Amino acid sequence: MAGIKKTKRGFEYWQWRVIICSMIGYAMFYFVRKNFSFAIPMLQQVYPDITKAQFGLIFSIGGIIYGISKLVNGVIGDRTNARWHLVLGLGVCVAVNFLMGWTDRITTMLTGVSGGPDFIGGFVTIMSVLYIINQIFQGCGFAPCNHLMVSWVPPHELATKMSFWNISHSVGAFVASVICGYVTNWQMCFWVPATIALVGVFFIIATLRDTPKSVGLPELPKVEGELDESKGKNNKEWLRFLWKKVFLNPIIWVLALTDLFVYVVRFAILDWGPSMLQEMGLSQALSGWTVAIFEVAGCLGMVFAGFVSDKLFKSRSQRVCAIEMVLVALCLVALHYVQDLHSPVLFLMLLALAGFFLYGPQALLGVIASNEVSKKAASSAVGIIGFMSYLSTLITGYPLGKFADTYGWHPIFILMAGVSVVGFLLIVFLWNLKDHARGAAED
Repeated sequence: MAGIKKTKRGFEYWQWRVIICSMIGYAMFYFVRKNFSFAIPMLQQVYPDITKAQFGLIFSIGGIIYGISKLVNGVIGDRTNARWHLVLGLGVCVAVNFLMGWTDRITTMLTGVSGGPDFIGGFVTIMSVLYIINQIFQGCGFAPCNHLMVSWVPPHELATKMSFWNISHSVGAFVASVICGYVTNWQMCFWVPATIALVGVFFIIATLRDTPKSVGLPELPKVEGELDESKGKNNKEWLRFLWKKVFLNPIIWVLALTDLFVYVVRFAILDWGPSMLQEMGLSQALSGWTVAIFEVAGCLGMVFAGFVSDKLFKSRSQRVCAIEMVLVALCLVALHYVQDLHSPVLFLMLLALAGFFLYGPQALLGVIASNEVSKKAASSAVGIIGFMSYLSTLITGYPLGKFADTYGWHPIFILMAGVSVVGFLLIVFLWNLKDHARGAAED
């Protein structure tokens, strides 16, 4: 009995250590990704010939590359050591961000000029290439973290603890937003976050471990439909399992399409928020705080959604997602009318409320997918969802930048409300989806 209690305490210690430390590690990825949004207004002040549409094109291309990277790394993440997977991705992103801060000097060195059309063309090209490389290795972030979570957290606790873990998205974006809101030039938007993220690389190495087995603890029990350990070591058996449970599973594709529309709304605010808010009259620092508060509200919303899902809806997370997508749409419609009232406090409150409801589905869609396919293929499933979610940049990148150049930002909230309704119409089809993992746990 004493041995069982000791093992249980040891597992709980390592479980929470992995959850907290992977949260910190993943938040570091946001330091060297979302900083680009805050560099844009300052870059346009220095180089006014670069248009929003050009920056939007960079967002679109980079977003698609990131989505593909999440898909590839999702499949890889089911078969690799999560700690070193994270270290590789974050380490390369840190190096690339330092180089992005030197884009002007690299451009001058390669073109021989420090201004004019040739310089601007070279600057945009080099910045785009570096941003794409950054996005490729950003894909090494979520997949190994999801692998860690399904390896350490049983299915009947996954919605609550995964939603708590998903705070890392918002914490990273929040801190990066505040820091970048106070830097004095565009170069520092890259160098300061990269320096902090470099510390994060060594933190991951020192604190994380891959699976319970790697620290001498028993693995989590199998759930319904999970691949046997012996078969899992056979590549052909694993690929057959992966194809059936993930790539040919219509439930995974419904979840992926829903996440696409969730991310259209999210990126419309995160990627263009600083530019939109500053054009509405807010200062750089205040626009940074406004976007940061949107993220803080999202943190609270994720924890709330996970708790409600496990405790009130018996882990039927799709029902929580459907309800919250409707509430997001209502908040966005209200924001459309409030912006004309010139009431920053009311605007901020509604924006925060929209973030509170939006980030619940963002956190829970991956939980639904992970429970649907079991931990042997969970990273691959969220890889597909991640790929589809970042196809959203086809909408939020160049098209939205061009839309803003032509019509301004005023109609954007009605447009995003319509997107939220489409997300609701998709996820509501899964209202009565059976939770295989929970059913097995309760048996």
